[in-house]
Amino acid sequence: MPVARGMIAPRMARQYTLHRSASAAARIDFASELNEQQLAAVTAPPGPALVIAGAGSGKTRTLTYRVAYLVENGVLPQNILLLTFTNKAAREMLDRVANLLPNDISGLWGGTFHSVGNRILRRHPEAAGFAAGFSIMDREDQQDLLDSVIASSGIDPKDKRFPKGEVLADVFSFAINTGRTIDQVLVEKYPHFLEFSEKIAHAQKKYEEKKRSANSLDFDDLLEKTLLLLQGNAAIAERYQRQFQFLLVDEYQDTNRIQADFIDILAKQQRNVMVVGDDAQSIYSWRGANFKNILDFPNRYPGARVFKIETNYRSVPDILDVANSAIAGNVHQFKKELVAARRDSDLGNRGCF
Repeated sequence: MPVARGMIAPRMARQYTLHRSASAAARIDFASELNEQQLAAVTAPPGPALVIAGAGSGKTRTLTYRVAYLVENGVLPQNILLLTFTNKAAREMLDRVANLLPNDISGLWGGTFHSVGNRILRRHPEAAGFAAGFSIMDREDQQDLLDSVIASSGIDPKDKRFPKGEVLADVFSFAINTGRTIDQVLVEKYPHFLEFSEKIAHAQKKYEEKKRSANSLDFDDLLEKTLLLLQGNAAIAERYQRQFQFLLVDEYQDTNRIQADFIDILAKQQRNVMVVGDDAQSIYSWRGANFKNILDFPNRYPGARVFKIETNYRSVPDILDVANSAIAGNVHQFKKELVAARRDSDLGNRGCF
């Protein structure tokens, strides 16, 4: 298996030792620009790693410096994948990395889960069951297509009890992102539609057929179809497993089942995956986010190192006392104690953001 420039693969396959080239002078003084906990995470050896980053602790700083550390130690940018939840966050992190390094990092793969999925599908459309140049429907187009499916399925359009296209889109999306069946989703979230379960399942089948005939994908397809492609095509999966020698994932506590599976299949060979998140907060439960993903990470990746970043650069001590008290009683968490870097209105810059 080829290894990245400037790296050694000792003893066992898929293991790496990071070291800086003897001819390359260090540009970044990591020890002076990061606090002790951030530094430990940024300079972690290869292998799976979980970074528990409390609010205001410099999570983004840790991720961007980790990328810079990898590049400074011989990892090619194209061998790094950085996954985030918003385009804004992706742009911000890539800009920060670019400002840290003199290297050309244009080859680095960074973006949202869906944008990365789209990028992979664009390279292998036929293997995923679509033609080149497929279109991506926006929410309005998706609802219109679902409404047409309902109308062509023999369902009485005057029956106000049957879910409209907008609701069907939510049902299908939740099922895809959580790995549940339509019946399970109806029981859990839409019990008043249970009487229509067979018709809803039929509508989903027709919806998939219409998308393929129109060579169109919806937003959830960008992940689902990519995951199915990787799971069903070993050669394509191996290509990306070899390419992405290091994976970094932001806000891991907000991942849902399909996103966690997507990470797992890409990291299957190398296992050099670092996920960063806060097990005390999750904001995407409506999209099927499962905070248990972050709690179970050490089980998914045996031998994973766990790092905690507990210095808060935003809040004063009194606020953090309240926050620590609020989360102390949660038994489903990695124990941590947020510590304020501020004193009253003072704000230190080192390690912040």
